[in-house]
Amino acid sequence: MVRYAAAPTVTNPEKTSRSRGEYLRTHFKNMREVAAALTGLKLTKAYAYLGDVKEHKQVIPFRRFSGGVGRTGQAKQFKATQGRWPEKSVRFILRLLKNAESNADAKSLDVEDLYIKNIVVQQAPKTRRRTYRAHGRINPYLGHPCHIEVILTAKDEEVERAKDKEVASPLAGLNRRQVARRRIEAARA
Repeated sequence: MVRYAAAPTVTNPEKTSRSRGEYLRTHFKNMREVAAALTGLKLTKAYAYLGDVKEHKQVIPFRRFSGGVGRTGQAKQFKATQGRWPEKSVRFILRLLKNAESNADAKSLDVEDLYIKNIVVQQAPKTRRRTYRAHGRINPYLGHPCHIEVILTAKDEEVERAKDKEVASPLAGLNRRQVARRRIEAARA
């Protein structure tokens, strides 16, 4: 059994579905930005978004690894200026989302209720090759693969808050120091 970087929700692990890919030959930096753009989206919305990215109708905003990334007007909707359309990373993440969806279907979870709870992207060991340069020199030519983990979760039912104010104690809403001060004042009086 493999360990996931992000543990499923402790309250209800049977409402979560996971998938992972290791040593995937796609750039770590691109995949990190794709994962950041997808985290928190509903699964159906994520599929539509990634389809638009493949057709260059929407952009993946590059926020952290943005050195040398060109600017585009499509990034304005994300309050950013830089963005790209990393097609290979999108292909890999789509495959993982399909796998997680199949795992959720095996657990008989409703696909329409699933949203992307967490995507973890980690660097894998670099793949070493060499490139030949002028004057008989040789330089390293490294690949930057990554490990990816996707966790899908079904939304929990929202429970209304109790409206009874009389039941609450007079010390509710106070921190530990305030409760101790009230107790000392009550003992003096």
